[in-house]
This record gives sequence, C-alpha cells and structure tokens, in this order.
Amino acid sequence: MKKAIAEAIGTCVLVVVGCGTAMLVGCDAAAGSGYLLTALAFGLAIVAMAYSIGNISGCHVNPAVSLAFWLKGELKLKDFITYAIAQCVGAFAGTVILALIFALGGVEDMTGAFGANGVAGVNGNHLAGLLVEIVLTFIFVTAILGVTSKKASHGSFGGLVIGLTLVLVHILGIGLTGTSVNPARSLAPAIVACFTGNFAPLGALWIFIVGPAIGSFLAAMCSHYFEKE
Repeated sequence: MKKAIAEAIGTCVLVVVGCGTAMLVGCDAAAGSGYLLTALAFGLAIVAMAYSIGNISGCHVNPAVSLAFWLKGELKLKDFITYAIAQCVGAFAGTVILALIFALGGVEDMTGAFGANGVAGVNGNHLAGLLVEIVLTFIFVTAILGVTSKKASHGSFGGLVIGLTLVLVHILGIGLTGTSVNPARSLAPAIVACFTGNFAPLGALWIFIVGPAIGSFLAAMCSHYFEKE
C-alpha cells in the first residue's frame, strides 16, 4: 500500500508540475521559452520525486516504466497492476488539482486541454505520432533500466540522470506530440478535458498508450539482451 501511495503521489506531482507548466506558458517551439520551461518542468519533477519516493517504490510514476520492469522479471504482475492503477489515480488527481487552480484563479489554459498530448506537430499523422512515442519511450526507459541495473556505477546520481533524460526527450518531442512516454500522464488530461467540452485529445489518445507500451517492450528486450552473460 505504501508503494502504491508513493506512486500515486509521484505521478500527481509530475502532472501538476509538468502539465501545469505547459498550461501556463504554452509549448510553442517558435516561442522557445515556454517549450524549454515545460521540458525542464517534467524533468525536474522526476528528479525531485526520484529522491523523495525512490527508496519507497522505485519512483516509476509511469505505467510504461513499470511495464519494462515487469517484462524483465523485476516486478511481479500484481505489483505492476497495482502500480499502473496508482499511477493513473495520481495522474487524475493531479489534473483535477490543475483544473481547480486554473478555474478558481481565472488563469488561462494556453494548451486548452490540461496539457493533453496531440499530433498537431506531425500534421495529424497518427503513424508519425506513434513512431515518435515509440522512439522517445525507448530512449527514456532504456536510460532508466541502465541506471537501475545492478552493473550501473552512477552512485547517487541516478535520479538526476533519469530526470535529464526526460528533459532530453521532451526537447525533441514537445513540438511533435507534446511528449507523452507515459500513458497515465496522457490519459488523465484527455479524459478531464472532456468535462470542459474539449473532446479533441481523445482522437489520438491511443497513440499515447500504445506507443509507450511498444517503446517500453523494446527497451526491456534490449536491456535483457545486453545483460545476458
């Protein structure tokens, strides 16, 4: 139960800080500052949570990450399911918190959908968006598996490496898909946006579930291959 609560809290913080920053400053690549601020917000949120709850649950805060650990046999199936549910609950809690803050404060949501992901950056092409999410998730999860490997020699800098890798994939991905690499982070804003009458994020939502799942699978297989004696 403690691990589930930690995962819910961690994912909630990720959504509040990351999606909240996107809502506030926008993610227009041409503007530059908002683009980079959003990337940093997501990455720094992971750094903060890695050193806060990492010793409790491992700080997955992402069903795609938990999937990779399950595929490698480092997480039991029941724990994977528990983690995924807790992460989705945390993501919904974070999105509701943002909805309340922006509604009560009268702040404009520059994204119009609580930081939900989309494929406008690839001209609405779903296959291109799917490829982006597969590649970015592969990079992100590969870094996590490498840092947490028993053979790793990162000392106490693992959380920092993971957070910076998330910044890295956001720098490329924000202008293309908004960068998900996390089904829970994409699901909650898309669903909550429906209550405001914005159903647009639902059209491409499958991409941000299937893409990270495939990317995670490929990362787990590569990690398993390289770790074999």
